Amino acid sequence: MANNDIAIRFNEVSFEHGPRKPILDEVSFAIRQGSKITLMGQNGAGKSTIFNLITGELKPESGSIFVAPRLTIAYAKQVIPREQLDLTVREFFEQCFTETVWDINRHIAEVLEVVHLNAPLDKTIREFSGGQQARLLLASALIQDPDVLILDEPTNNLDAAGIEHLTQFLIDSRKTCLVISHDADFLNAFTDGVLYLDVFTQKVQQYQGDYYVVVAEIAAQIEKEKSRNAQYEKEIIANKEKANFFANKGGGMRLVAKKMREKAQAMEEAKVDVRREDKAIRDFEIPSQPELGGEILNITSLQIMKNHKPTEKKANISLCKKEHLLLSGPNGIGKTTLLETLAKGTAKGAVIVPSVRVGYYRQDFSTLNFEDTVYDSLAAVMSERDEEKLRSVAAGFLITKEVVYSKIGSLSEGQKGLVAFAQLVLLEPGLLILDEPTNHINFRHLLVIAKALDNYAGAMVLVSHVNDFVAQIRIDEVLDLSSL
Repeated sequence: MANNDIAIRFNEVSFEHGPRKPILDEVSFAIRQGSKITLMGQNGAGKSTIFNLITGELKPESGSIFVAPRLTIAYAKQVIPREQLDLTVREFFEQCFTETVWDINRHIAEVLEVVHLNAPLDKTIREFSGGQQARLLLASALIQDPDVLILDEPTNNLDAAGIEHLTQFLIDSRKTCLVISHDADFLNAFTDGVLYLDVFTQKVQQYQGDYYVVVAEIAAQIEKEKSRNAQYEKEIIANKEKANFFANKGGGMRLVAKKMREKAQAMEEAKVDVRREDKAIRDFEIPSQPELGGEILNITSLQIMKNHKPTEKKANISLCKKEHLLLSGPNGIGKTTLLETLAKGTAKGAVIVPSVRVGYYRQDFSTLNFEDTVYDSLAAVMSERDEEKLRSVAAGFLITKEVVYSKIGSLSEGQKGLVAFAQLVLLEPGLLILDEPTNHINFRHLLVIAKALDNYAGAMVLVSHVNDFVAQIRIDEVLDLSSL
């Protein structure tokens, strides 16, 4: 493949995050200019690392990375960095450039129109909802007018209208696009190739075709490899048995036995490493606070956002044990703010029974201390320290002994989500408050998580834009904030 057709090429690239944590092992692939590529792999495999290697933020241990001359790259990460949350909208876009851009207000207005967002330039990033921040991230990449657009989980926090708009933009775009997402329908709408990063072998395989075709091809390849290995295993056993038989005969038969063993060894070497598909987390239960009875949460009024201004509305919500409430409404109406104030006990017009333990899953994981180890984060929520229980729960969420002593800040976003769910299991809350709990989570885990939430016996308040996920959970009441 000639370099003049290539936007990006990895040539035997290896990379590791610290000692004994390999991410890439002599990885090679090429991305054509104008192609739209999906990067697949389980949580923590190193997908975002590949993006950071492309941008130059990280450097490979060995091998080389070719980026076409004068090629410009813009990277919309999964979340806005914490240090940028207090910037105004204007300052947020200004820091996308190394030099002063004249008439930047006009450029900002143009990209905000593209992402369908009304954002006053003097408003701080922190004041926007998760969905609005997702649109700002996309706009911050688009304003740079790059040749290559890199998007890391761009549909997280977006409502249906936002996902539809982004999908159409990518279909129409002529830019080279690299995307990480766990939204299969979104990916299938525009993908023409897939890079699959295997977390076990640290290798990348490249496939052509739309997302569903590639997934089917991977599944077929795995079955073929399993079948081939099974046949080899059968022949290996037969040759070893023959070798033992002839060896016991003595004399010239020992030479025959030796050849049989050599044949068995050759077959052992011919066996392929079957891709171990992404493991799903184990079935789990979030125990509810046992001593609670009667009403747990009462809401008589709440604040919603209209035209970026808070407006108080009357409500009549009463939640007891085993009652689940779904909050719905478009991005920016105030769902995240409402959940945050409920969790903190500062929501006007809302009362949580004082003895209730509140389990709060926040979409940006800001309830986690990024400087703590995973072990410390899990131990901190337990009423009584139980080493065996902690490690058992952690293992169920694929938190291995290598990961459990890592700092939260070093984990992938998906791994942080699994730590947050493990905390909820160990906390045994009476009230669950969940803000977009599918964000960053591998799709293989979602069925397990939905089942656990469906069976949760405490009171629950849920916000989620993923309809297929919500459909698997028992919902007793829906409050559409846009109808208030």
